[in-house]
Amino acid sequence: MRATSLTCLTMILAGAAWVSVYCDEKKSDPKAAAKAAAEFDAAGPGEKKDPDDAVKEIVSGKVVMLVDALKERGIKSYAEEIKGHVVLVTPEKELIPIVADWRGRAFYQDERLRNRPVDLIVNRRPGVPWVQVLSIFTFDEKGERNITDYWCDICAIPMYEIKDCECCQGPTRLRFRPQELPKDVPARKSK
Repeated sequence: MRATSLTCLTMILAGAAWVSVYCDEKKSDPKAAAKAAAEFDAAGPGEKKDPDDAVKEIVSGKVVMLVDALKERGIKSYAEEIKGHVVLVTPEKELIPIVADWRGRAFYQDERLRNRPVDLIVNRRPGVPWVQVLSIFTFDEKGERNITDYWCDICAIPMYEIKDCECCQGPTRLRFRPQELPKDVPARKSK
């Protein structure tokens, strides 16, 4: 009898908790949802589209080690503390730090991608100096633009950092394919 009473009491408390949570939820406003969707769809290239305020744009320059970029500008730093960090140096000599995430990591790992002209498609966020790399475009000796990634010849799948293939565990190679920049991503405006 006592177990039945405890079970009933537990069920009543759980039900009351569910009702209180359910009643406190905001009812969705169909007009507000439609307005938000319309604003999202109406945003043009490079305008706010993501809920996190990320703006996709093209930045150009050369990716170098941060310690070298600072030294070139006469800025003394403790090399040990910034060891391994990379930045994009724009034609205007601005330093743009690169996040070491799923795509930006390639610059940290592979020196063949550094110290050469690049166009990067990146996500930028207001108030954050770091950019997240989405696509890497390098230039060959003839000046032809190439989209750049890593490729497994066995599995025929692209990889975005230098490592063994995630499928067959075999080697990957740095791959360059001629490709123009996408038309729907704006170039960064010079300062």
